[in-house]
Amino acid sequence: MAKAKSAPRVPAPADDEVGLRRAPSQKRSRERVERILSVAAALIAEQGSDVLRMSRVAEQSGISIGSLYQYFPDKAAILRTLAERYNAEGRACFEAGLVPVEDLDSLCVAFGELVDTYYALFLAEPVIRDIWSGTQADKQLRVIELAHSREVGELLAAALTRLWPRAEAAEIGTRAFLIAHLGEATLRLAVSVKRREGDALVKAYQDMAAREFTDIAEKADKRRRK
Repeated sequence: MAKAKSAPRVPAPADDEVGLRRAPSQKRSRERVERILSVAAALIAEQGSDVLRMSRVAEQSGISIGSLYQYFPDKAAILRTLAERYNAEGRACFEAGLVPVEDLDSLCVAFGELVDTYYALFLAEPVIRDIWSGTQADKQLRVIELAHSREVGELLAAALTRLWPRAEAAEIGTRAFLIAHLGEATLRLAVSVKRREGDALVKAYQDMAAREFTDIAEKADKRRRK
């Protein structure tokens, strides 16, 4: 007997979910939203978002199409809500992963492990891969991705500043933002090609980030010695 596929995991609600037309306040409404998102995620994992239909989401969620539209005005709103949730979960993981960093070596190790974790997650989660593949075609998803990169960049900049307080703040902010955004682009590319090539792309990105961290540390040390 073939092994049944597990249902896609839908992260917990994020703050200020812009995809929702009406934020649920009662327990029953919150449960309904979670059921809608779980059904949508399962359908995306099964067939992809291109063929996702609101009527089918409503049917499998056990609600009327009118009830579905009360929460999500269209399919894109569902995708944006899922994207926001995955991003919020990723930022929390990233922030926690940088807490124990104490020096350059531990930063490179921690950052490399975080990238590996993200990469493994995107390989394992068809819903994330699908949403990411549609980012360039959806303006709102691009806005969400940019905001996510900026917030991850701020977390990274805070860690860099903690390690090297004498480093130029503006430069750290710019480089951290760029590293974060290039990470998103690298992982999106890596999951779009064959696994061997994807692994090589991720490794090249990790090495590039380590060189950036080393350069920041060396510049900060020079400023300290002046």
